[in-house]
Amino acid sequence: MKKIEAVIKPFKLEDVKEALVAAGIEGMTISEVKGYGRQAGHSELYRGAEYVVEFLPKVKVEVVVSSSKYADIAIDAIRKAAYTGKIGDGKIFVSDISHTVRIRTGEENEEAL
Repeated sequence: MKKIEAVIKPFKLEDVKEALVAAGIEGMTISEVKGYGRQAGHSELYRGAEYVVEFLPKVKVEVVVSSSKYADIAIDAIRKAAYTGKIGDGKIFVSDISHTVRIRTGEENEEAL
């Protein structure tokens, strides 16, 4: 099993969700997060005063799939849907999941997905 975490621009969330559903990936967790990478924040003016926005608003999408095949499908769908071509498009992280349990039924691993 693989866990895919994608940190994307907030306005691309609906596109990413639609792309994952179209690819047959069901179930995801969404978190509103803040951070920066190479983008490194920016300066803004508010009522005549300049201030630095160090952490930019992002959305983290988490998906767990049963195999590397589905991980590749999910990664491709996210990459295409989240792409703008501008700095700050985000990152995708993939990690192994060793065990999963569905709380309600007690099903484990692939059956729990």
